[in-house]
Amino acid sequence: MSRSIFQLTSPEVAHVIGRSGVAVLPFGSTEQHGPHLPCGTDTMAAELIAAEIAQQTDGLYVPFGPYGVTPIHAGHPGTISLQRSTFESLVTDTCSELIDMGVSSFVFVNWHEGNIASLDAVATDLQSSRQAMFIVANACYVAQRVYRDEGGELTHGGGIETLAVLAYNPSLAKVAEAGAPNRPPRADALDEMRRSREVYGFVTDVTEIDPGGWYGNPQWASEARAPGFVKTVADAIMERLAGILELRRRS
Repeated sequence: MSRSIFQLTSPEVAHVIGRSGVAVLPFGSTEQHGPHLPCGTDTMAAELIAAEIAQQTDGLYVPFGPYGVTPIHAGHPGTISLQRSTFESLVTDTCSELIDMGVSSFVFVNWHEGNIASLDAVATDLQSSRQAMFIVANACYVAQRVYRDEGGELTHGGGIETLAVLAYNPSLAKVAEAGAPNRPPRADALDEMRRSREVYGFVTDVTEIDPGGWYGNPQWASEARAPGFVKTVADAIMERLAGILELRRRS
């Protein structure tokens, strides 16, 4: 039986919550991904992985919506960004309703870096005020880790994101439209700078990385790799998630 709140009846939702107490929510964005990937790439990736995580945790899958916090891509057709206050209010209201239904543990499966600060803020506020447990899985970074040794790169519109779209719907990945791999001279350094856990700066306009708004090697992705994408990333998340759930439940 599907565990998506959209497809369950009210008694079925209550049954899933009563059984596990877990809700899994996907977070992505709607933003340009060059000439070859759909604007919903991040949301597609998050939804695929979150649905698998819900299955593995026996949790309730709660689709959130296609939009995130992405002003870095403003001005490019197809980009729709929410203000942080709007996004955080929507997440807060959604989770508060779920807590009132009996959900005690939340897993946020996120594929968009621009959402991280807001998700962290909402999670810590609600965990403190409502006594629910929150875990954030930045699935994009997990994918970067598990595919690195195979040559996969987490670049905007590059190989790993192309693989996610192939897993979602191969017809939406127009890899030929990308042309040759795009390797702007400062792109890797800028990404390393903004993703550092120690000392970091910010990129506030994607054209700082490349005027076309994407870079990387979409050709690395293949339809042969695509069927394993969701389980590969979800299993890597579960390795750490299971330990955190157990640790927090003992406290």
